[in-house]
Amino acid sequence: MNQQEQLDHWNTKLRDTAPHEIVQWALHQAENPVITTNFRPYEVAILHLVTRLSPNIPVIWCDTGYNTVETYRHLTVINDLLNLNLDTFVPEQSSAHRDAIMGIPSIEDSKHSLFTEQVKLEPFRRAMKLHNPDVWFTNLREGQTAFRDSLDILSLDKNGVLKVCPFYHWSDRELDRYLAEFNLPNEHKYFDPTKVHSNRECGLHV
Repeated sequence: MNQQEQLDHWNTKLRDTAPHEIVQWALHQAENPVITTNFRPYEVAILHLVTRLSPNIPVIWCDTGYNTVETYRHLTVINDLLNLNLDTFVPEQSSAHRDAIMGIPSIEDSKHSLFTEQVKLEPFRRAMKLHNPDVWFTNLREGQTAFRDSLDILSLDKNGVLKVCPFYHWSDRELDRYLAEFNLPNEHKYFDPTKVHSNRECGLHV
């Protein structure tokens, strides 16, 4: 079987598998796994799920510098609660400097692509180059964007890294139950300056 056929095979097998079993399966395949997070709503679920099984796994966070006060406070609570092995990456230019030059361009503005490159894509590439993972856990879910609807539990990024989304088929209601079961906090006051609209792709996963 070629790579896509193998992915299709495993996505079919894992379709009705519990998220913790998906994580166990993926960790068994991995030599150098990582989690990426932006501390948006429900991110605590995958952080809790994966770190229960791999406590020292690197957790990559690319801080755009434009998060809400609530998000920064939320991540502090989660970091303390789960004792994350957090590795933070920030843009090379400060948000104050960028604000003086361009502010936050609208998605119609020609400078928006440069803004996205500076605050999200470049730090993310730097993080992935440094950690060089073979397995990448993320909390992408079906129904978030049109592009994410084309993915599955398992997919390959453009560099051949196995991207694993254990909660891919889960709804908000199911995640609410998960958070309640483990008494985990959630936070909904989140802002991504590169997406603006919640159903717009952020750029990391294409």
